[in-house]
Amino acid sequence: MRFRSPSTRLFTRLPLAGNYPAAVALALLALSPYLILTTATVLAEPQIMEGIGATAYELQLSGGMSNAAYAFGAVLAADLVQRVARRRIYLICECGFVLSSMLALSAQNIGMFAAGVVLQGLFTGMLLVAALPPLITGHPISRLRTTAAVVSLGLFGMVAFGPLVGGLVGSLGGWRPLFAGIATLALIGLVIGSLTFEGNDPPDRRAKFDRSAIPLALGTTALPFFGVSWLTRGSFSDPEFYLPVVCGLACGVLLVGGQYRKARPLMPVRPISNTLPVVGTLNAMLVGACFTTLLELIEVYLTREARYSAVRIGALLTPQILGIFIAALLFRRLMSTRWTPYLALCGTAGVAVGAAILLAASTSSASVTVPVAAFFLGFGAGAGVTPGLFLAGFSVPAAQIGPTFALVELLRSEAAFLIGPVLLHLALIQGLADGFHLAVGITLGITVVGALSLVALYLAGGARPEAPDLVSWHAGTSTAYHSPALLAAVRKH
Repeated sequence: MRFRSPSTRLFTRLPLAGNYPAAVALALLALSPYLILTTATVLAEPQIMEGIGATAYELQLSGGMSNAAYAFGAVLAADLVQRVARRRIYLICECGFVLSSMLALSAQNIGMFAAGVVLQGLFTGMLLVAALPPLITGHPISRLRTTAAVVSLGLFGMVAFGPLVGGLVGSLGGWRPLFAGIATLALIGLVIGSLTFEGNDPPDRRAKFDRSAIPLALGTTALPFFGVSWLTRGSFSDPEFYLPVVCGLACGVLLVGGQYRKARPLMPVRPISNTLPVVGTLNAMLVGACFTTLLELIEVYLTREARYSAVRIGALLTPQILGIFIAALLFRRLMSTRWTPYLALCGTAGVAVGAAILLAASTSSASVTVPVAAFFLGFGAGAGVTPGLFLAGFSVPAAQIGPTFALVELLRSEAAFLIGPVLLHLALIQGLADGFHLAVGITLGITVVGALSLVALYLAGGARPEAPDLVSWHAGTSTAYHSPALLAAVRKH
């Protein structure tokens, strides 16, 4: 994999350097193992709890901190790639992921298991920024549409595949072999990467550690994720819940505001504060949060209320893979056209349709309603998140796509893993028979109101559908989108 650098320094030519299929495999194997685990372990929780003697709260806290580490790792890598070669970061993180997977699979107590999964999240977040941008910018522009589809499949296709894997594991009781398989996938990725990922000169070896952004990013992720994890053993009125959440959100506001005002920010907040990237980012946050929430609600409802087996639940959710695959093919076709914002809106509509179908679900009809809803949810996730990600990425110069992805993933993860546990707790305290439909109804309302608000924001900016200038963007001479400022049409009048 090649990454453009103005330097003329020569690097040793690797056997698979410049090989596009190898670069795709490298990126997928860097991200997929952890993303599979994020949804696979939910259905295998009883076996994991029994195997390491953990409580539900301890396991929930481990998962929450792992998700926080993923979001934080992306920001940390955005800082490191300025002065450290991407190949070095990639190799260290991939090796770290293999070792942390082995730590988790050999865990005899919750401490070992938590350390393993938190490190898995951290290294995967760093790999997102280290491995994904070179795949996008380091190959001919003719490959860009296929790369966009690969990104969609890599980010959400593997998440959709997780429940099926978790269902099989939950039924067979083999959670340790699951982590062994994940470690094996990462090891294969490490071998392919070592033969593919070429070195580069960092853009600024003298760049200093961002002492304001990194601590705030840590607070933005760790504090709220701890707070929502507390709901497994507490309530909304507990200070252990609301104080970390409030403080973490305050850290997020300070982080984004500080990056906006900085002359040389770590993440390009100001360039993506115009209409198209803001709409794209908010759409990715909205769809990601609602998709994750509904998926978690379905799994808990079918497990505790309908008493379905884990493998049956995984099978019922499998149609979401087809939905994501169709969305990826559509994005591949539409990415270079003016229809990308419309595809993102269709993704939001897909999640709303899936939520509406779930309102009719019951223990007797779940075998019919859940697969149909899962298809629309999968399509919505694939069509809503990745196009939104690229609306932001194409609004900055190609060299800044890594930090942009880090910012969008931070915000998306924050939304996705805050709303879900809160609504799930609400459903549980109401009683799943009624609480499930209440939480689904709230999620549907959030989706519809959010979609209408984003359409209004798009129109208020005076944006007009336009095809991105991918040639100039890929060459590094211009951004692909030239978006109007927020509320530009309103200000004009």
